[in-house]
Amino acid sequence: MSLTMGPGPLAHANRGRFNTDLSAAPAHLLYLHEVPQRVRGVVAGEVVVDTERAVLLHESGLLPQWYVPREDVRTDLLTPTSTSTHCPFKGDASYWTLTVGDRVVQDAVWAYPEPVDAVPELAGLVAFWFDRVDAWYEEDELVFGGHPRDPFHRVDTRRSSRRVTVTVGGRELVSTDRALALYETGLPTRWYLPREAVDPALLTASDTRSECPYKGVASYAHVTVDGARRQDLLWSYVAAFPEAQAVAGYWAVDDSADDVEVRVG
Repeated sequence: MSLTMGPGPLAHANRGRFNTDLSAAPAHLLYLHEVPQRVRGVVAGEVVVDTERAVLLHESGLLPQWYVPREDVRTDLLTPTSTSTHCPFKGDASYWTLTVGDRVVQDAVWAYPEPVDAVPELAGLVAFWFDRVDAWYEEDELVFGGHPRDPFHRVDTRRSSRRVTVTVGGRELVSTDRALALYETGLPTRWYLPREAVDPALLTASDTRSECPYKGVASYAHVTVDGARRQDLLWSYVAAFPEAQAVAGYWAVDDSADDVEVRVG
């Protein structure tokens, strides 16, 4: 995400500055590099790809994508389809359906047999739709969240004594000087609040869960203010990855609504 999304150097909304004129560079950029980790994909209990030679493709405006050597894929489980797509930056793609026992995953795999001259490295490599594979692993660690982890993406947390005040519909929900600031590449600073700073009488547990490839699994809570319930207003990473372990158990606030405000200072 960090190279190609948000303010990253390969993103359209890049807010940084290079020390040279890149006006002649193409607006759409691709960057490939080797992945040091072993990568495996499992469908219906069968390992369908197992490689130590994956590459990660970063492409302007898109999430990172693994490409793996065809030799490291269970090609006996693949059946070519008539599907074809064209990318002006990579070439014409061919597709395969993946069949594991009774499980059929249509157009799960694609490749660029004759990639454009700008990316000859794609020849001989194939890619899988991330969400059409049951489980992905880097070494023996499960990878989830919708896409491969970007090694250029960072999550940092810092303790802060700045006062953070959250208001909902004009009413103060919490005010604390013990919040944690979470800085994540390409995203605005997110403030996490001590769980005890929020009145539990205002909260109702939600069934909503979300997965972040960089922070972990989040659970949510509804907040009732002046008789009005705000759905999934708070979330918390109870099962947090090491990068986000400091905010485990803390509440973050969805401040996307006009009448929800997070004030700092």
